[in-house]
Amino acid sequence: MAASRCSSTGVGRYGPGRGRRPPQGYVYILSRKLSRFTRTLTTKQIKAQPIMSGRRRSWTIWAPLLASLLLVGLASSSAAGAKVVEEEEDDDGGASKKKPHVNHGKFKADPWTDGHATFYGGRDGSGTTDGGACGYKGELGKDYGELTAAVGPSLYSNGAGCGACYELKGTKGTVVVTATNQAPPPVSGQKGEHFDHTMPAFLKIVPITYRKYVVVVQHFRMHAHHLPIYVQTIDTRICRVACVRQGGIRYTITGNPHYNMVMVTNVGGAGDVVGLSVKGNKRVKWTPMKRSWGQLWTTEVDLTGESLTFRVMTGDHRKATSWHVVPRDWKFDKTYQATKNF
Repeated sequence: MAASRCSSTGVGRYGPGRGRRPPQGYVYILSRKLSRFTRTLTTKQIKAQPIMSGRRRSWTIWAPLLASLLLVGLASSSAAGAKVVEEEEDDDGGASKKKPHVNHGKFKADPWTDGHATFYGGRDGSGTTDGGACGYKGELGKDYGELTAAVGPSLYSNGAGCGACYELKGTKGTVVVTATNQAPPPVSGQKGEHFDHTMPAFLKIVPITYRKYVVVVQHFRMHAHHLPIYVQTIDTRICRVACVRQGGIRYTITGNPHYNMVMVTNVGGAGDVVGLSVKGNKRVKWTPMKRSWGQLWTTEVDLTGESLTFRVMTGDHRKATSWHVVPRDWKFDKTYQATKNF
């Protein structure tokens, strides 16, 4: 007598109403495996499942298990997703609920290009550390020291290039400088970018024999906005590199309750700032600030009485959030430093 075949409806040789039951060992092993993951299937439900031969038997055995595992996985993913959304929305409740900052890789240096260099200011860097087209008044010596340079209009980019770092290679050696000012454009016949260094930075890439020549260049630089065509310059190799800073990002707030101006300094990584947003701990939601000039950012929103959080975006589209870096009782004309940097 030929053995009857099971149907997909669950009524077959070992189905309900047939007077027979699956082997006890088989039911015990299957229910034990399922109980380790889910308890949605009871022993009675398992007993009611038909047992087939070959591939159909294997599918019947594992289908309930796979379905249960899929449901458990979806439930876990939904719970995790809800947790992330909750942390992002409730970011005012303290450090435990802040959205973690994730760096998307390190800043990658650019290839070497041709350029030329001059210098301005005194031998000790005097005359170069206060003010300039980037607006770093009073902060140059603290954040960037003497190794700074004014860059040409294309690199200055209406202030967006302020804070970027460049390595320059000359006949004597190399030096890494920070862009803190705008230099005159290249004179006729010169190729590449123009870097107008502080004298301490300039002397790191030229030999001692250039000192007499350096004085001549300084004389012309101090008496003209554009270098005369007959003034020679030092040919250099230029490469933009990552900025290495000590400590966190600094924020200096000036202005009044109706017009707030923020200067951002000591930015690592790409160094330049192309976007800045501010958020308070009460009434002020995330508000994008506008570049006034250089590296000075403004907003007309009243920020007084709020613990302020700033979010900085650099030229390589990386972001860093300084959570509650400014306390509620903050004062104008003071600098506040974050604990983290790029």
